[in-house]
Formats: sequence, C-alpha cells, structure tokens
Amino acid sequence: MRLDDNLNPTHYGSHVSPLIEVTVMATLVSVNVGLPKDVSWQGQVVYTSVWKAPVTGRVMARRLNIDGDGQGDLQGHGGEHRAVMVYQVESYRHWEAFFGRPPMPWGSFGENLTVDGLADSEVFIGDRFRMGGALLEVTQPRVTCYRVGLRLEEPRMPSLLVSHKRPGFYCRVIEEGFIGTGDVIMKELSGSDVSVAEIDALLYLTDHPRDALERAIRVPALSKGWRESLESMLAAGPHAPGNAGLTGLPSAEPAWRGFRDVTVRAIVSESTSVKSFVLEAAEGPALPPARGGQFIVVRLTRPPPQLPLIRSYSLSDASTPGRYRFSVKRAGGEGSQYLHGHINEGDRLSISAPRGSFVLGPDHHALVFWSAGIGITPVLAMLRELAGDPTTYAKKIYWIHGSRSGEENAFAAEVDGLLRQLGPAIRLIAFSQPGEADGIGREYDVRGRITLATLDRLAIPVDAHVYLCGPMAFMEEARTSLHAAGFPDTNVSSELFAGVEALRPGIVPTAPRAPHPPDNPSTEGALVTFVRSGLSVHWNGRYTSLLDLAEACDVPVRWSCRSGVCHNCETAMIDGTVSYFTEPLQPPATGRILICCSAPSGDMELDL
Repeated sequence: MRLDDNLNPTHYGSHVSPLIEVTVMATLVSVNVGLPKDVSWQGQVVYTSVWKAPVTGRVMARRLNIDGDGQGDLQGHGGEHRAVMVYQVESYRHWEAFFGRPPMPWGSFGENLTVDGLADSEVFIGDRFRMGGALLEVTQPRVTCYRVGLRLEEPRMPSLLVSHKRPGFYCRVIEEGFIGTGDVIMKELSGSDVSVAEIDALLYLTDHPRDALERAIRVPALSKGWRESLESMLAAGPHAPGNAGLTGLPSAEPAWRGFRDVTVRAIVSESTSVKSFVLEAAEGPALPPARGGQFIVVRLTRPPPQLPLIRSYSLSDASTPGRYRFSVKRAGGEGSQYLHGHINEGDRLSISAPRGSFVLGPDHHALVFWSAGIGITPVLAMLRELAGDPTTYAKKIYWIHGSRSGEENAFAAEVDGLLRQLGPAIRLIAFSQPGEADGIGREYDVRGRITLATLDRLAIPVDAHVYLCGPMAFMEEARTSLHAAGFPDTNVSSELFAGVEALRPGIVPTAPRAPHPPDNPSTEGALVTFVRSGLSVHWNGRYTSLLDLAEACDVPVRWSCRSGVCHNCETAMIDGTVSYFTEPLQPPATGRILICCSAPSGDMELDL
C-alpha cells in the first residue's frame, strides 16, 4: 500500500515521506518493559529483567532500549543491535497448545514488543519496520538463555525455542520515536533473503551449508556477534567436529582416548621446590609429538583403599621425540606431595594424551611470554618449540617472569640458553623476596611485582601476542595492565592451572569457595573426577546433571542455556562415557560432552 494522508500520521512520525512504498505487515499488540531484579533460583540469586509487563499509553523507543526497560546481563542482552526484542502472538498460541497452558500474559517470553504477525519464517535480517514514530531494523534471532525457562518454569525452553523454530528476534532502533499498543507495523525496506528462522537454525541446528553461511555473512544488518560465529563455522570447514560458531575453532583431537602407561625415565630437581619428571612409553609405540603449552592428565595409583590421584600438569618440554617432561612445584596439594615423596625413576604412571589449546598461534608479530611461579612450565615449552624452528614465528621475543627468589627461580639457566639461541630477545625477571646471593641486573632485574610502568619501559608493541600463565590473581592483574596499555584482548592468551574461567550469566556473585565435596557426599556410584580442581566425588541421583554436581562442589563451570543448545558448557572428557537425558540439538566435538544435559555411565574424568 502507499502511505497517504488518509492514514493517521501519529502512527508514523514526521520522518516518513508520503512517497515511500510500505506494506502493512502486523499490529503491535503490547509494549512490555521491566527493570532488572533479584530472583531466587536453585539456591542462588539471579539478576534478571526477563519479567516484562505491558505498559499503557505511548512510550519512547530509544537507541539502546525502550523507556522503562533494562537488561540485567549486558554481555548476553542489550546494546545497539539487541535494543528491542520482538515475539509473536501466534507463537504464544503454539506454546499454550504445546504445554496445555491457559493464555499467558504478554511479556512472558521476555519480549518488549508482542506483535500479531511477523513470523520468524517470514521476517528477514535487515528488514526495516515502521511502527508509530520509530523505525526498527531486524539484526538477529533471540540469544539462547536459561532465563526464559526460568520465567516460564520450563527449563527445556531454550532448546524448544530453537527446535520448534520460534526464537523471536532482536531489532536496533534506526529512528527513535513513540510507539504504543494498536500501532500498525509497516515494512519500509526488505533487508535480505535470510529469514530469522533460517539463520537461527544455521547456527544452532545440525545443517550448515557453506553457501547459506556465506549468504548470511554478507547481510550488512547482521549483528557483529552472530556474524563472527558464522565466520568461525566457515573457517572450520564442513567436516570439523562440533560447532566452531558456538565454541570457537576446534583444537586437534588428542592422540589417544583415556590413559596410557608410561615409565619415569628421569627425575630432575629444578629448584628447592620444583622437580621435573621425564616420561617415555612403557610399551608399544613411542609417545607422539606434543605442542608447547599443552598439558597431560596424570593418574597416580595409590594402595587401596585410597582412591587414585588424578591431576593435570603442563608439559615443560615436549621437544625430545618420544619423551614428555612435566614439572611440579611441591605445595600443599596431595598430587604434588605424592609425586615429590613417592615417585622414583623407573616407576610407572598413567597419563592422558597431551591436550589443550594454549599453544603458539600462526602469527609473525613480537611474542611476549609472561609467567609467575610454576606458571613458567607451558611458556617454557613454547620457547623450546620456537628454538626448534625459530624462523617460523616471531621477529622479537620478550620473556617476563616473576618468582620469589633465585632459589625458587626454576629453569633460569635453561631459559637464558634458549633466549641466546633465538637471537633478539628481552628478558625481565622480577623477584618479590630476593635472597642475599641474588644480584640485581644478574639474577633478576626488578624487585617486587611487575607493574604497568615496568611494561611501559619495555616498549612492547601493542600488536604483540602475549601468552600468560600463573595463579589466577596474577593473570587477572596482568590482563588488566595489558588492557590499560592498549593491548587488544584478542592478542592475549592465557592458561589456567585450576578450573575454567567461570561463565554463569546473571548469577549474583558470592564469596568464592575452593572446590570441595558436596554436602552429604555419596560413598557409592560412579566416581567423577574434576581434574583441574583436584576433586573426585561419587555420582548419585540427587543431581540432575553433571553440571549440577559441579555446582554443588563449587567447581568453576561455564553455561548459558542449560538445555543442550548453546554449548558453553562443552567440556573435554579425559576418559569415561555419559548418557544424555536431553539429546543436544547438535553433538559436541569428539571427546567432549555437554555437562548441562548428561550424566555419567561409569567412572569418568573431566577437564574441569
């Protein structure tokens, strides 16, 4: 239809020319807003604004939200490309019939605009719609999130929204203006040939045709995050395991599943508190090559009735064919105490294949290796890898390391020899408590901690790639310093000795606790080992999923949908098998599982 003077101008605002060709598409049934609030859930507190309620009268749609509305989690929701959420009356009727529920109030799906029309299969990314005085542009489907399930008391909801192809969609506000119930919604511009339902399925379901990915990426209006996910899928290729759009580019599969017996060929004291253990295959083929920066899981069998100790350790040297070296600082943990006190040359251990994505990337910028304490081990292995083929990588190397004193500065002579071998390099060593024999300018260069001012004096180029490893507090402080100095986050890689960096969207933080057995732990059932957390506990029916068990133990975890869609909880399984009580919409990568919807089928070890 053509917009003319017979239509009520208050619905369109002064920005619409009477010559623009528009098509009536739908009607605005309700405008819903809500501010974030604390909600109790599973013994935790969630800060969320998923509870929306209709408003009366006309309200202003602004660039970042609608007046009276807000977002509790700005990483997953909100921002210019996710300013307004739209859901359809027809989808309400679908879910009411599916669940056998009475009519639900508008805003129940967390949407800002409830509309009659605009089906996800008929709306396309980049379409522009006029309602009242506002002009909106469709940018992406809804982000999968557990909070819709929380609002509807249906935890399967994130999975169902995708599998039923009824996600709803986000818009950005091209022209701000007043909107209200009863506004006619008119299409002013067709944006693309990629529908909301199609692009949602392209990311979250199993079919990822290359031509469809390329077509979707070319849509200018598509949000940055969604485009980056599809680009990762393209880069991974059609035969890559898992979904690179959800988990990033896959790392190489481990050389073997489970554990393999090895023999301790040598034990070397590297400092007053650090020992290195050199391993060779106990039988069968030689140990395959490993990358500098990777880690192995070590299983230490103790006399019954003691349980095995299962711990992960970074390789400190993988450069000798058929041999791995890992190095351990004697501390308060059972693993380090047992290795230092009970393992001798000639003993057998069981190890996993080397794994992990904390490895050198294919860049040619300057490289910065920054470590503290025993965090030196993976970056030392990287340095050895460089020494094996120095022309492949950096123009310049910066070696930055913090230790307590010269007595505890393990591998000092080894590092100096490698740096001389590699050519142009800058070394900076900091001692927090130097000993009487430690000479500044000789054994160390800085007393105390390395600060931003120290980094400034090194004149490290901001396009350098930084590899960080050490205690959590050190890495948080180092990342903050690097960010303040202008280093992009994408150029900073890090490895955690403990569990993963937690992701629990919307959960109100509490005082952190070290991983521990759950309350009233079971003494029977499958033994689940959280390797990085150094914790083994028995499974029982009190837990819905492995994710629930991990949370009961305060093991750091990552999740978002909790229903097998988003793959944030995808975790490497060192050994074992699981069963899925909710089948994922697409399978995880080989050797990995979704802990949000699985339970152990027997004893198992997880990289958590």
